[in-house]
Amino acid sequence: MSDSRKLSVNELAELVHGNLKGDGALTIARIANLDQAGENEIAYVDNEKFFDAARDSKASCLIVPTGAIDRFNAAAVIEVANPKLAFAIISSSLHPAKQRQPGIHASATVAETADIALTAYVGPGVSIGEHSSIHSSTRIESGVVIGDNVLIGSDCVLHPNVVLYDGVTIGNNVILHAGVCIGADGFGYVRGNMGYHKFPQIGTVVIEDDVEIGPHTCIDRAALGRTRIGRGTKLDNMVHVGHNCDIGERVVIAAQTGISGSVVIEDDAVIGGQVGFGDHTRVQKGAIIGSKAGILPGKIVRPGVWWGIPVQPLDEYKRMNAHLGRLPQMRDDIKELKRQLAELQKQLPKT
Repeated sequence: MSDSRKLSVNELAELVHGNLKGDGALTIARIANLDQAGENEIAYVDNEKFFDAARDSKASCLIVPTGAIDRFNAAAVIEVANPKLAFAIISSSLHPAKQRQPGIHASATVAETADIALTAYVGPGVSIGEHSSIHSSTRIESGVVIGDNVLIGSDCVLHPNVVLYDGVTIGNNVILHAGVCIGADGFGYVRGNMGYHKFPQIGTVVIEDDVEIGPHTCIDRAALGRTRIGRGTKLDNMVHVGHNCDIGERVVIAAQTGISGSVVIEDDAVIGGQVGFGDHTRVQKGAIIGSKAGILPGKIVRPGVWWGIPVQPLDEYKRMNAHLGRLPQMRDDIKELKRQLAELQKQLPKT
């Protein structure tokens, strides 16, 4: 959720370093879709196939790609190289994150040894353990549970019912959405004569700066050492990261992906939804893995686009799917060939 404020078109154009045509004094209060935008609202178009819709839009201001500024007659037009990025930046200014007055709610339970910055907000029903530290301007919403020896940086937002186990480290500008659980024991057991014996899960989790983690995502602590989520990485809803994983910087992982223990995902990788990772796999920088792919244990996924179960380069996956689509026809062809063979065999002289 966010608050809102109003800015002039001149201010918005300056914010995104765009070229302006039209009335720069117009006030913009909200962002909107092309087909729903109206007075005092701004929309964007970044693809020529939507230019007609943009020309019909009632938006007070349009953000358009370089070279297209003269193709629109809105009251104000801002021309930029990347309209979608500019729209996102403008959105952050028009609809900034909700602000809270610093303070600790009377119903919060805070250990005497905890260190809470004077500019932090701690909401109703929050529990903060011994020797934990929360830095400046961080917002802890209702029902959050923070264990002992937890470090949370500045300008973070922990939405309701987030759980941080003991010893977890959170960087600056991190957003944890509702129900995120960080630092639970990893799924590690050793088989003995009488069943399974729990392998030690005494490591930690480190979440670096500018990470955002979606609701009900779980990140397990390392058995020994650390589980890491690198700077600028974004995790969607209901992602599971197993113990001792090392997720690099600026990685994007879509919903319902499951990552087994000791997986390495290098910087700038892109992972689709519902991907399943076997343990000890490595995804190299520049790799893109499509949704519902399955990666076998120990597999190295090199740069390029990958898909399928087991995962394979996209071109190979497409060829395999094309062959699979022909199976019914191939079956009929084989039946016909068998019939013809039987007829020929009947015509052969008997020996």
